[in-house]
Amino acid sequence: MTDVFNSHDSLSTGTGTVRFAALKKLEAALGASVTRLPVSIRIVLESVLRNCDGVKVTPEHVKQLANWKPNAARTEEIPFTVARVILQDFTGVPLLADLAAMRSAAQKLGRDPKKIEPLVPVDMVVDHSIQVDAAGTHDALDLNMKIEFERNRERYQFLKWGMQAFDTFKVVPPGVGIVHQVNMEYLAHGVMEKDGMAYPDTLVGTDSHTTMINGLGIVAWGVGGIEAEAAMLGQPVYFLTPDVVGVNLTGHAKPGVTATDVVLTVTEMLRRAKVVGKFVEFFGEGVAAMSVTDRATIANMAPEYGATMGFFPVDEATCQYFAATGRPAAQVDTIRAYYQAQGLFGIPKAGDIDYSQVLELDLASVEPSVAGPKRPQDRIALAGLKSAFAGLMDKAVADGGYGKTGELGQRHALPASSHNPVDLAGGGSQDETTPVPAAEEEMLDSHPSPDHVVADPTTVFKNGNGSLGHGDVVIAAITSCTNTSNPGVMLAAGLLAKKAAALGLKPPAHVKTSLGPGSRAVTEYLNKAGLMDALEQVGFSVVGYGCTTCIGNSGPLKPEIDKAIADNDLVVASVLSGNRNFEARVHQAVKANFLMSPPLVVAFALAGRVDIDFEKEAIGTGKDGQPVFLKDLWPSTADIAAVMGTATDAAAYRKIYADVGADNPLWDAVSAPTGMVYDWDAKSTYIQQPPFFVGAKAATPAIKGARALAIFGDSVTTDHISPAGGIKPTSPAGLYLTEHGVQKADFNSYGARRGNHEVMMRGTFANVRIKNLMIPGSEGGITLKNGEQKPIYDAAMQYQSEGTPLMIFAGEEYGTGSSRDWAAKGTTLLGVKAVVAKSFERIHRANLAGMGVLPCQFRDGVDAATLKLDGSETFDLEGTEAGITPQQDVTLVIHRADGKVERVALTLRIDTPIEVEYYNKGGILPFVLEQLVG
Repeated sequence: MTDVFNSHDSLSTGTGTVRFAALKKLEAALGASVTRLPVSIRIVLESVLRNCDGVKVTPEHVKQLANWKPNAARTEEIPFTVARVILQDFTGVPLLADLAAMRSAAQKLGRDPKKIEPLVPVDMVVDHSIQVDAAGTHDALDLNMKIEFERNRERYQFLKWGMQAFDTFKVVPPGVGIVHQVNMEYLAHGVMEKDGMAYPDTLVGTDSHTTMINGLGIVAWGVGGIEAEAAMLGQPVYFLTPDVVGVNLTGHAKPGVTATDVVLTVTEMLRRAKVVGKFVEFFGEGVAAMSVTDRATIANMAPEYGATMGFFPVDEATCQYFAATGRPAAQVDTIRAYYQAQGLFGIPKAGDIDYSQVLELDLASVEPSVAGPKRPQDRIALAGLKSAFAGLMDKAVADGGYGKTGELGQRHALPASSHNPVDLAGGGSQDETTPVPAAEEEMLDSHPSPDHVVADPTTVFKNGNGSLGHGDVVIAAITSCTNTSNPGVMLAAGLLAKKAAALGLKPPAHVKTSLGPGSRAVTEYLNKAGLMDALEQVGFSVVGYGCTTCIGNSGPLKPEIDKAIADNDLVVASVLSGNRNFEARVHQAVKANFLMSPPLVVAFALAGRVDIDFEKEAIGTGKDGQPVFLKDLWPSTADIAAVMGTATDAAAYRKIYADVGADNPLWDAVSAPTGMVYDWDAKSTYIQQPPFFVGAKAATPAIKGARALAIFGDSVTTDHISPAGGIKPTSPAGLYLTEHGVQKADFNSYGARRGNHEVMMRGTFANVRIKNLMIPGSEGGITLKNGEQKPIYDAAMQYQSEGTPLMIFAGEEYGTGSSRDWAAKGTTLLGVKAVVAKSFERIHRANLAGMGVLPCQFRDGVDAATLKLDGSETFDLEGTEAGITPQQDVTLVIHRADGKVERVALTLRIDTPIEVEYYNKGGILPFVLEQLVG
């Protein structure tokens, strides 16, 4: 490892002496004021310094970041090499497919396939596939896991192959927990060591809530598949030097106020402050006094307040958390010693650090809150929920309300329960009827629309009829790592349930109750505290260890409830301890969704409705005939403190995580192929060998005779480009599945079939809302070829068979939205050689370059509209024949149908030398393959 700035130093730990890249030495060498930099920036700076090799990471990068200024223009890209990568199963399957394909390609080249191995540790946690089919019964967990394995057998066989094939690719099997909570309790190291060098634990993950680990002082955020793939193959993740907003937390929360109330208040405040795309760093006395699990709850919701991170520095509380969750004493000592040696230990005080902007929140001002009914940033004080809901009922739909004036209070009798078999493909909608806010787009398609499974309703539903009305709670879910990782709120829910059970309270029959802990440690400490039985008595049985309701895997409602909602157009509610709540996402029949703390979820489940004022109205009637109010059930701070010790038993965590694959007969029963190279099954409709390495060759030296596949306007997002949501039977992907013997009921979603490029490329540009200006007034993934309208996929395949290269033309902000790897992968597989736009979203531009597609930018005042392009033209791209250089000039030659020729100057948006290398090899994947096998 090079030491360009002579910055290496050594420190003694419990296990010996290690070297490290010392920021204090760099500060002296450069004369820069490194100690005034935000802590998060300094941790990134350490990575840039340690990995400075003069190629991917240059001395100039180190100097740029060391001289970060709070309010400078943000034009510099930082190459950040992370220590490890985490994946959830839904986004992880296609990454494993690419690794497997690289092994196949290496074997075909006569090289050792074993050389294809992630260069940093990769952990996949299977948490996105369990659904709440059964609920409210003691055997719900067993039933749900059996159905999960039935639905996902093919994907699980592939993951199991991956477990034995790779040394640095580990899988935490189903039934263990949620990726971010498992990361907190087990996977996180705090400090990593390799070849005698110590360095901070940093990571990227293929899930937006990767930021939860920021609560442990670990720099991390969510990325798309291509960036994660690059990271696990040893390439840096590139990002623009960010603004860093400092948030000074002062004071202490009042008794009765939970960490959830705090995070909903922070989310509302930071949304208003417009922190989108910025680092947020918390400091001050309020942080110093805050538990690490409370910090993690706030960090988890960074995507909801729009920040790249919600970062909390390392301090003694961090070390205590590592110890309490069973990490070895020597590891904890190393974390403390390393951060102290770097001058990074402890929570900064006001004035210690230069931030781009400083905001302040007095924790004493936080009040009990919920958020909704459609967005996580729309906080409502608990005391005002009844009037707020009534106001929304009266407000017109056009103004964001429900347009149901005068209907609140009407009841509708439920039909009798049926014993006819029910389809268990319920849960959140896969099709968006209205556009989703840009900040919430990455949530789209993040869960399966499950395979078709039929069951007797008596096995999955509680019995009971009754009536239903507007505002009734039909789903009450203690769910999501946001809150289930926090013993304070989980024990509070158990204590409230215990008091309620003792008084004989139960939720009404129309409420589907569920408890989806983020790890087995939660059930362990709830049992130890004597609270699990009480939760089960009020309906909150464990339904699964995974994301469940928070990502829309809420499962079906009783058929009679579904029918009553549809027949009467009822605005029913879900209450959940999750982080996302836009309409139809929790369940497609549920319009109002409120985020809240776990104890409030139990309270609203018992009340059965959201239009209640807990101050004045009773939750229910006790078995003694007396009214029971929320204040009668709410646990005191002392009550919670008395049982908190059950959640900090290091031995319990060590036992749970000693062997994460143990005691899992369903996983043991999954048969999987073995060997270093995957035996691809040509008949599979879930997993196919991706073609990125088949005959991989260098990029085309010049583009001649190209045709326009599509011409788009402004703000085409990655959700327009990338396949998402349900698969329509008449679409190219639907026809492909039908031809391969898949019934419509088993189509599942594009997301579930990300491991099959045949499905994904057919869905690229197939979004129902995309507008191809070659066909004025049209919507959907169609184009013109020889004057005939065709699906974009069909036309692209015909052009490929004719040997005709393709181009896409677009307006401003092409590729905005969440980072979707298939937006770039699908583009290249359709035969698109260049995308010419007025401007690009940063990550999508990089992803196109990484997949061997040339991003080109129009100069000011020129675009497809001013050039009057209509798709009848052919195009050449000149200037790349002798090779390319970053941001060079190129020329678009337009051959009009009438024989006229026009030349237009463009800027090639291959921005960095490493992107030139990627492009020259045909993309980042062939580039890395060559690097690994020679």
